[in-house]
Amino acid sequence: MLVKRIFNFAAAHNLVRYHGKCEALHGHNYRLEVTVEGTPNEEGMVIDFLELKKIVKDEVLNILDHSYINNIIEQPTAENISMWIWNKLEKKLKRDNCKLYEVALYETENNVVYYRGE
Repeated sequence: MLVKRIFNFAAAHNLVRYHGKCEALHGHNYRLEVTVEGTPNEEGMVIDFLELKKIVKDEVLNILDHSYINNIIEQPTAENISMWIWNKLEKKLKRDNCKLYEVALYETENNVVYYRGE
C-alpha cells in the first residue's frame, strides 16, 4: 500500500554550475509529495498522516521554506534537492511496517523529479 502526503514551500536559488536563465537568482513555489510504502499496522494505518506531516515539517519544511537553498545545498537543482529531502526523511520514516517509497518534487507544475533512493 502507498500513502502520500502533499506539501508546499517557497524558496529561492540559483544554479551556479549552469549557463542559462536559471543561473540568476530566482524562486519557486515547490510542491513536495512524500510517499510511504507499507502494510497497515494494528491501528489500520501504514503511517498516521499527522505523524508524517510533523516529520516532513521538522526535517524539511522548517529548513527549506522561505530559504535561499544555495546556503543548504551547493548546486540546488530539483534532482539534488530531491536527494537531500530523501536523505533527511529515509531513516525517520523507516518502521517495521513501512518505509519511504518516493519523493516527488515539483519545481513548477510542468517540471517534476521523482526520487526513490539509490
